[in-house]
Amino acid sequence: MAILTLVPTPIGNLEDMTFRAVRLLKEADLILAEDTRTTGILLKHYDIQNHIQSYHKFNEHQTVERFIERIKAGENIALVSDAGTPAISDPGFLLIRACLRKGIEVECLPGASAFVPALVVSGFPCDRFYFEGFLPVKKGRRTRMFSIASDERTCILYESPFRLVKTLIQLSEMCGSDRHVSVSRELSKRFEETIRGTLEEVIRHFTENEPKGEFVIVLEGKKD
Repeated sequence: MAILTLVPTPIGNLEDMTFRAVRLLKEADLILAEDTRTTGILLKHYDIQNHIQSYHKFNEHQTVERFIERIKAGENIALVSDAGTPAISDPGFLLIRACLRKGIEVECLPGASAFVPALVVSGFPCDRFYFEGFLPVKKGRRTRMFSIASDERTCILYESPFRLVKTLIQLSEMCGSDRHVSVSRELSKRFEETIRGTLEEVIRHFTENEPKGEFVIVLEGKKD
């Protein structure tokens, strides 16, 4: 039986694509992409001319069974997201779960994910950490933040430039303004930057300097 292959893609720098990832994308019968325009740039760069279809959060519920049937019929499908590893704060979980329930093999290549380099360069302990991803915009947000504030492990969050300062201020209210944080943006890209300091200091920085790009917040765990 054919398989579903999850192929991580660069989070910014196209040179971070692996030889194996390129080969498997070229060999796939079908490539599922979160945004075909974004993935099209990557495929063109590596001269990958395979058929591509969209698979994103707005259509995944309606398309899962169709792609399951295609795999069962013998087509090898590769799934990519716009950047990083599929299913990590990106579409993919529903298709992966459906494949496993149908006895279809799922393979995931090791590769890019924004939270790993952000964690490593933060200077905080990497032996015990947890990935929170995007916080709820409204319902359940304060509950999640309260849990984060009381956890002793390093916490990793994703955030948009439009909500970054608000999120940092809310974390400061929950954790205290002296809790240390590391905020990375545009990882692997030309304007990559990491700002470290207390929540108070980092809030001041991004209040004075408009946030631009995609952000990873790495928050120091609660100390005894």
